[in-house]
Amino acid sequence: MNPSTLPPFQAKGPIKPITCVEMHTAGEPTRIIWSGFPDLTGTLLEQRAQAKEKHDDFRKLLMLEPRGHYDMYGAILRFETELVATDEADIGVLFIHNEGFSTMCGHATIALGRFLVDVDESVFPHRHRLMYDSVSGTTCLNLHVPCGIVEVTVPTLPTGKSDPSRPVSFVSVPSFATAISLQVPLPERYQWPELQGRSSVTADFAYGGAYYCLISAEELGFSRGLGEAEVGKMDHATKLLKEAIVTRPELAFATKDVVTGEQGYLYSIMITDTSLGHVAAAEGTAGFKTRQGVDSEETGLCFFANQQIDRSPTGGCVAARVALAHAKGGLAVGEKRVYNSLFTRAYPALSGFVGSVSDSVKGRQWVRVQVGGYGYYTGYHCFVVEEEDGIGIDGFSVKDVSKQ
Repeated sequence: MNPSTLPPFQAKGPIKPITCVEMHTAGEPTRIIWSGFPDLTGTLLEQRAQAKEKHDDFRKLLMLEPRGHYDMYGAILRFETELVATDEADIGVLFIHNEGFSTMCGHATIALGRFLVDVDESVFPHRHRLMYDSVSGTTCLNLHVPCGIVEVTVPTLPTGKSDPSRPVSFVSVPSFATAISLQVPLPERYQWPELQGRSSVTADFAYGGAYYCLISAEELGFSRGLGEAEVGKMDHATKLLKEAIVTRPELAFATKDVVTGEQGYLYSIMITDTSLGHVAAAEGTAGFKTRQGVDSEETGLCFFANQQIDRSPTGGCVAARVALAHAKGGLAVGEKRVYNSLFTRAYPALSGFVGSVSDSVKGRQWVRVQVGGYGYYTGYHCFVVEEEDGIGIDGFSVKDVSKQ
């Protein structure tokens, strides 16, 4: 539907119409905002800073209720960045969630790959830069994200449109482990019942475009693992664990770039479980859904931002987990591992992500990781705000109201 066909009240609101395409990757939503967001200038990081400082109300109205929900995720297209100007990237993007702005998002990258191949130059001005390879039946593009450049490969039909029957893949920014088997002290105020009196836990830390703390369900205190996930209690435990980590300056090294020394921040707690084994795929499904050529499997539950739950296996964290497994000596170059979420385990029609080391040099502290998954369209929206709508201009959260 063309936005011009909407009722006349759209023109009277304090915010002009915002057009979005809706997609999901392994169940996790991506709201792609391609017009109506306020103008931003400068480098991509400068644009991100402007959006955070001056236009956070747009993030809230797009992510929170009544237009979104607590676990909504979004991608704001940025057609001009410093790397687009030098032809190093084809387009830029800013990622948004319930708390703010991400530095990287793998599931959204997979969705964006399909979308950017499918649209024409009226939506994506630099669409003509993308090259179709008739031999592999793929189209490649470079996506400028806040943490660097991500190389995306999109299966493409002879018609020039994306092929939804084959997985989109991307090659991550440099990914690395920052701490292995690190003991995290837990003062009494940060302890949860399932610890049963323990005052510390052991966790790993790794980077895949954002910094992740990886901890097994058993180490977190849940002996039944993710097979019988107690999500509410795990929410409470991971929130306390995250607070315990970020409030201890001596643990800051776990979120520091091993190459540049730049200090980052802890984005997420990922609960892992390697004991659940193989997930049967729906008969007749294509590609890696049949687990062909896959060497191992792992399940995870990701709490990120303000305790937002990722429905997908979390693409950035797959890059981090692959880098961690490689650093531990448990995943060789080219060896593939399936990463599931609770939802890809529960629904045979959903496929987990496949991760593998695509680039590793002996003696180097980082690797690049290939991550693959399926993204699908779910709809189209043109959002408006009426002048009389007091809550609609910045949204609300039921969780936040219940805390008051």
